[in-house]
Amino acid sequence: MTEWQKDVVPAARAAASAIAAQFGSSVLGVLFYGSCLRTGEVEDKILDFYVIVDSYNTAYSSTWMAMANKILPPNVFYHEMEVEGITVRSKYAVLSFEDFIFRVSQTCLNVSVWARFCQPCMLLGVKNRAVERQMADHVSTAITTMLTNIVALKPEIRTSREIWIAAFEKTYASELRAEQDDKGLEIYLLDQGRYDQLAPLVLTDLSVKNGGSSVAQFKWFLRKWNGKIVSFLRLLKASATFDGGIDYLAWKIKRHSGVEIEIKHWMRKHPIIAGTVLFWKLRKKGAFK
Repeated sequence: MTEWQKDVVPAARAAASAIAAQFGSSVLGVLFYGSCLRTGEVEDKILDFYVIVDSYNTAYSSTWMAMANKILPPNVFYHEMEVEGITVRSKYAVLSFEDFIFRVSQTCLNVSVWARFCQPCMLLGVKNRAVERQMADHVSTAITTMLTNIVALKPEIRTSREIWIAAFEKTYASELRAEQDDKGLEIYLLDQGRYDQLAPLVLTDLSVKNGGSSVAQFKWFLRKWNGKIVSFLRLLKASATFDGGIDYLAWKIKRHSGVEIEIKHWMRKHPIIAGTVLFWKLRKKGAFK
């Protein structure tokens, strides 16, 4: 994967190192992805990381946190630090290597991991070269999973542009997302050359039977509802584990959809209840799709 060789702003490396330090020797590597990687912008943004650990039991001293991560992965947290006078804010998810391997594969119904890691990402603070090679292989699997699933649904689209935009639109629609309808096009255009190089490599070896069949359509129907339900449950869990989660959620919704909601004092004191209330209020205002 060429992403491994990309330059990364020093602030992102510093944040990844500080986050990894919290989990000690259990960390196999930190995957940096998302808009800050694509644009290189850090100030007044939220960096996105996945911390890949060898197991949840070794990553946490708390049995409750380990169980929560295993039952409904990933656990999501907030991190903030000063780097050269700039406040660097990060959102990071913790996922075991075993869960990561499963969640980029075609056997995983939920789209959240393979849809993210078919996009540009970079491995920081990797434990050793063997892990680096394995991570690169599994990120490649995410790309294959993404393209295989969309071509199975829409075999009539064959150009790289059409395929990737359709894939991003379908996966975004399979989660609770605040982004606008043209987000798929935006993501494609930001790294058009990369996507156009990747598509033929996968599609050349791709043999899809019964493309566009009722089976493929039913799988995407299941993905959509699985994604919506799991996203909702993760939001509730994050409201308890994510420091400042309610405020972060409101900020992110406003940033992506323009929908603003007032966060009251009781919401911060009772994050689980508040997360449910906030979800329905935002849903009614059209902040989620």
